[in-house]
Amino acid sequence: MSHLSPLLQQASHLHVDHGKGCWLFDSDNQAYLDFTSGIGVTSTGHCHPTVITAAKAQLDKVVHAQYTTVSHQPMLDLSDQLAEMTPGDLNSVAFSNSGSEAVETALRLARHATGRSNIICFHGGFHGRTMGAASLTSSGTKVRTGFHPMMAGVVFAPFPHLYRYGWDAEQATAFCLAELDELLVTQSAPDDTAAMIIEPIQGEYGYYPATQAFMQGLEERCRKHNILLICDEIQAGYGRSGRFWSLEHFGVQPDILITAKGLASGFPLSAIAASASLMAKGRPGSQGGTYGANAVACAAALGTLKVMHEENLVANAEQRGIQLRQGLQQLVDNTPWLDDLRGKGLMLGLEVAENRTTLRPDLAAKLTEACERRGLLLLRCGTHGQVVRWLPPLIVTAEEIDDGLTRFTAALTEVNSSL
Repeated sequence: MSHLSPLLQQASHLHVDHGKGCWLFDSDNQAYLDFTSGIGVTSTGHCHPTVITAAKAQLDKVVHAQYTTVSHQPMLDLSDQLAEMTPGDLNSVAFSNSGSEAVETALRLARHATGRSNIICFHGGFHGRTMGAASLTSSGTKVRTGFHPMMAGVVFAPFPHLYRYGWDAEQATAFCLAELDELLVTQSAPDDTAAMIIEPIQGEYGYYPATQAFMQGLEERCRKHNILLICDEIQAGYGRSGRFWSLEHFGVQPDILITAKGLASGFPLSAIAASASLMAKGRPGSQGGTYGANAVACAAALGTLKVMHEENLVANAEQRGIQLRQGLQQLVDNTPWLDDLRGKGLMLGLEVAENRTTLRPDLAAKLTEACERRGLLLLRCGTHGQVVRWLPPLIVTAEEIDDGLTRFTAALTEVNSSL
């Protein structure tokens, strides 16, 4: 009998024995096509040989070389390679264990560097479950409910949710930037504002990409008022969107970039990157942690980068994302209770709704359950669990995309027949 907390809710009934590539296998060796990637973590698939070889080699050397006590080569090599991959002059890296910790590190640095207290974040953003990160999160009340008051100094501005508003990109962008300007004169004066933090493609709220004009409008206002721009690339980054960083779709340059999830193919590791001059404005001792930059995790992250380059996974994410979107769009066009498809690359959200105000989380749940019975694992998100999200590993093949679409279509037919 399990002694896990009853508050832990799992999205499937699968008890995993092992995994390989895009597949998970249960104790009866039943295969499941895993289009969850551990919520976008197993970017190189399950147990990629290159990643496993790198991790095993490090296990024979040292596992825990605590990085505020000693240095080790995987950490140094990884920081060098990440500095090469980050945009602009973000050439200084700080490691943590999880996305939430990296968000907290970014907040601390922003407040130290600017001497200001307030943080502007955006409706629908998800940044984590620790106190500071949860205070910035508005993708749903479950992350924030029951332990208020939250961290002070947080102000929320609108995000251009085109589907939710029912507007085109131009209308939504104009509205959101006007509201942001209003916020800067009514709630958080620029001289009090340390940073704006945003997911360029929102995850948990329902896979909403920002618009290019909106992102560039944020950058313009940040530069005008000496406010730091923080891009949370925890889920949408590391090739997931068909660009190495999702911000590349929008033509902006952040002051701080946050990464985690796909960074180490399943090993716990996260990081922030900033310019050396900005990082130097943090206070000594303000960064660190017992398990941050774990040597095995860093070795796995180096293996992950090697696979990303050698197997052209960013290009594959773009190409397979186009294939997946085309297949799903045909289903949306022919199903009255599938109302929207959005996202980029291998990060797509399918809105299960009759219209913008009649959401159908009940049908979304039936869909994912029917998919599981057919050996396809999918997750839901959105305010009511009405969005089916597609997160295949970046190594997914054209044949596996077609396989997933076939299984999903069969599940869709089953749910349709029950209505």
